[in-house]
Order: sequence, then structure tokens, then C-alpha cells
Amino acid sequence: MIDFRYHLVSIVAVFLALAIGIVLGSTELQGHTLDALRTTSDLLSRELAAARAQSDTYQTQANNEDQFLQSAEPRLLSKLLTGQNVVIVTEPGAQGSVVDALTKAATTADGNVIGQVALQPKFNDISGANQSSLSGINNSIASNDSIVLTTGSDPQTVYQEQAAQLIATAILDKGAGSTVLTSTAAQTLLSTYAQDGYLTTSGTPTDRATLAILVTPQSAPSDGPNDPANQVLLAIAQEFATASSATVVAGGTAGSASGSAISVLRSSSVSALVSSVDNADTTLGQISVIEALAVQLAGGKPNSYGISGASAVSPEQSLPSPSASASASASASATPTAHPKTTGKAGKKK
Repeated sequence: MIDFRYHLVSIVAVFLALAIGIVLGSTELQGHTLDALRTTSDLLSRELAAARAQSDTYQTQANNEDQFLQSAEPRLLSKLLTGQNVVIVTEPGAQGSVVDALTKAATTADGNVIGQVALQPKFNDISGANQSSLSGINNSIASNDSIVLTTGSDPQTVYQEQAAQLIATAILDKGAGSTVLTSTAAQTLLSTYAQDGYLTTSGTPTDRATLAILVTPQSAPSDGPNDPANQVLLAIAQEFATASSATVVAGGTAGSASGSAISVLRSSSVSALVSSVDNADTTLGQISVIEALAVQLAGGKPNSYGISGASAVSPEQSLPSPSASASASASASATPTAHPKTTGKAGKKK
């Protein structure tokens, strides 16, 4: 039987061992350990300081480049979209500053931004109840306006695709005069979806645009590539590409990573129909969006631009040849220098 004396001896032994450890740690071992920790800490501090200095240098360089692009933007974009009406369509969660910047860039390119259509979260709802409601609205509008609805390429988002088809007939005019709806019918169509909470509008999108810019959410969805919002965007982009002269899907840097709408688009067959820009929250990206539209207007193919899995940083441009520039300078001193034109040849897709 274990008696009190055993417990007492055990407790004394434990405290004695603890005391010995403390004494050793505070004398011989402490010096070596602290020296090693101090050396490691100093090394890490120097590495951190160097990394911060390098980061500051990169940030300064990026800021300088962005300032240069801001000053050059009017010259780079001038007249690229002359005579073109542009409509901006936003997905739920689209960054307002990106929308404003793209509106400004399109205007700088002499395009006419006629309005915006903001899709609401309800539009991306693929639950049975909502799909039934959306199907009823689509069929009612199609019947009233004598429009044959598409069969849809994906059963999961077929009603969103049909809704996108109908919305496209109200806001887009690929042939500049080939609309199938009157202005009144187009306004009624949009109002129907708005009253049921599927979208809101601003400006006059029913004035009909030849070009469309789809702005993706500010952040990638938590469900990744299979998120309903990503699948719905594919359906919308496909219908808008058919109804417009050119469509570009644009997103910010943070919202274009793996699992985002931009990422899913680029890995789908829809990428052959629309261009995409993944850094539209920067001046370079905003310029790329406008140039991508101009490329398609000139007969070029859609391509992916930006920094996250894109085929090219930005659309290619061709500068006037030296001989042509010299001839122009010699022939007329008052003639302004022609700004770079966007070529119709896009970078090869990966």
C-alpha cells in the first residue's frame, strides 16, 4: 500500500528536479540557447527588412507605371470605339470602382456608355422554386414578343440562359438596326425581370448597344468552379456574344484567381466567343478591356488578357512604320501623329 511518506518523497523529488532544471537553464544552457535565438532572430529581421525594401521598390515601380498609363490612356484609347454604344452588365458582387473605371475608359475611347444592367443574386439562384418562376417569366415574355427560346447548353442553367437571351434582345443590337423588339417592348421586358427582383437598370440600356462588358464579382466564390454564379455567367456570356458585335468579361485581380468566374470561363468553350481581362481593377486592365473590344470590332478573335492564366498581358498593337512616320513628318508639319491602332490579330490562346 502506498503511504503518505511515498507521496511526500515523490513530491520532493519532482520539485527538486524542477529546481535543478531551473538552475541549469539559468546558467550554462541559457547562454547558448539565447545566443542561438538572438542570432536566428537577427537573421530573420534582416531578411524581413530586405523583403520589405524590395516590396516597397516594386510598389513604387508599379505606382509609377500606373501613373504613366493614366497619362497615356487618352492617347492609347482615342477613337477606338467611335460610333459604338456600350452597355455594362454586372454580376452580384461586382466592384463599383471597376465599373466606374471601365465606364470612364469606354468614354475616353469615344464610345457611348448607354447604361448598366445589374444582375441580382436571385438571377443566380438555381433552386427548383426559382427556376420554375424564371421559366414562367421567360415563356410569358417569349410568347408576347414572338421569340423562340434557346434550348440551353446546360440543363442546370437553362432558364438563366433563356433569360440572358431575352435580356440581350432588349439591350443589344449586333447589326445596328436589326433589333426584333420595339423600344417599348424592350423596356417592358427589362421591367418584368426588375419587378421580380432579377435585375436593376440605370441609364437607358434599351437604346441598344453594339458592345457589352460583363463585370464579374470582386472575389471568387467559396464553392469554387462549380458555384452556380460561375455557371450562370457562362450562359450569359454565350448569349451576349451572339447578340453583340463584341463582348468582354472583366474582373478584378483578387476576384480572378482559381475557382473564379474568369478562371472557369477560360477553361470552357465560351472562351472562344468572348475576350476576358483579369486585372480590370488596374489602369492596364481597363485599357486592355477597351482594346479587346476594338480587336474584335476589327475582325480579330477573342483572347484572354491579364496576369492570371491569360494568353497575353494585353492586346497587340502596331505602331506606324518609321518610313511612314518620316513621310508624314516631311509632308505636313501640322498633321497630328496617328495614335497606335489595335490590330485585328489577338494572341494565340493556350
